[in-house]
Amino acid sequence: MPGDTRGVALKTQGKGPHNMKSDRIDQPKGFVDSNWRAAAGTGRGRVSPWLAVVVVLAVAGLGWLAWRTWLAPRPAPKPPAAAVVSTAPVQQGDVPLQVSANGNVTALSTVEVRPQVSSTVRTVHIKEGQTVKPGDLLFSLDTRMDEANLAKAQAQLLRDQADLADARRALARSQELLQRNFISKSAVDTAQARADGLAATVRADQAAIEASRVAVSYGAIRATISGRTGVINAFPGSLVLPNSTQPMVTIAQVQPIAVTFSLPERQLAALREALRAGPVQVTAQPNDGNQAPVTGRISFVDNTVDPQYGTIRVKAQFDNDEQRLWPGTYATVSAVVQTLKDALSVPPQAVVTGPEGRFVYVVQPDSKVARVPVRVVTTTAAAAVVEGVQPGARVVVEGTQNLRPGALVREAAARGASGAAAARPASAGH
Repeated sequence: MPGDTRGVALKTQGKGPHNMKSDRIDQPKGFVDSNWRAAAGTGRGRVSPWLAVVVVLAVAGLGWLAWRTWLAPRPAPKPPAAAVVSTAPVQQGDVPLQVSANGNVTALSTVEVRPQVSSTVRTVHIKEGQTVKPGDLLFSLDTRMDEANLAKAQAQLLRDQADLADARRALARSQELLQRNFISKSAVDTAQARADGLAATVRADQAAIEASRVAVSYGAIRATISGRTGVINAFPGSLVLPNSTQPMVTIAQVQPIAVTFSLPERQLAALREALRAGPVQVTAQPNDGNQAPVTGRISFVDNTVDPQYGTIRVKAQFDNDEQRLWPGTYATVSAVVQTLKDALSVPPQAVVTGPEGRFVYVVQPDSKVARVPVRVVTTTAAAAVVEGVQPGARVVVEGTQNLRPGALVREAAARGASGAAAARPASAGH
């Protein structure tokens, strides 16, 4: 028995230090395994590596964005591009105020030829479109009846003149016999009355002859004005009447000729003042394709302003030597009614109208524009007379719609220059 005890003791001792070490190692391993299994069973305490990567990338991206937004150095801003404009200097000098209107060309005088007596046309002496002068024979009418009446009146005059001569001889004898007391006073008075009656009859016969001559003259229809004939409506054999609605022919005077037009009543005072100073020259542009205008003068201003339209009727006269103006056509008439002395003028398109009124863009020496308010005195087709700018300053004419005060501009290349030529900066010193 005692031997068994030792054997057991030896086995126990055989586990000695080596076995003690193994027990200590095994114990922690079992602890970790038990804890891992507990954690895996409950799902707590485990972090996915992909989630950590996403978080790190998000933080890095936010940091880079914040650095770029607030901390990164920014590039210097580019200067604004210069606007291309066209400029013109402010002119100072006399500015003629020219008015323009559409005018109607009318013949200076028009005559409708009609007969003064009812008769038949015997001969037509003119052609349509012919130029005639005063006294030219146009038509010959049948005057045989009038010529017969003239001959009859002349014969009656001769008979009455013979009777008058006999009455005057009888009166002379009666006066001689009265002096010798051979006849009474009443007989002399009777002879005197007969002589006076025959003298009146002779005068009536002479008047009848003149009337017959006038009637005969009606058979020769002559031109009363210089002009151009129109359509001929009477031919040989035609019966013509004084009260006919259709004239035999119409003559229109085209040299000189008139152009009638209307002007606003506000320009009447300036026009009258100009007429007091002397003849007012006008130019007319006919619709004949020729760009050269014709020159004339104002000859008539109506005495009443049309209250319905507020216009005054004006007539201008032109020599029309070349016959470029034709009755019934239209022409553009221009007249200088006033001249402004030492006025400042700019092209009309340089004046801009804004909420605060009218202004112009003036180019400064540094090629920047400034808004300068102006007062427009008057505007013509060629210039706008303004106040508020200095003479010689350059104002923007084209390109104002893209400008603001202080904007940088440059002068556009001149027309006809090479397209590759660079635009030069605009300045007030140009």
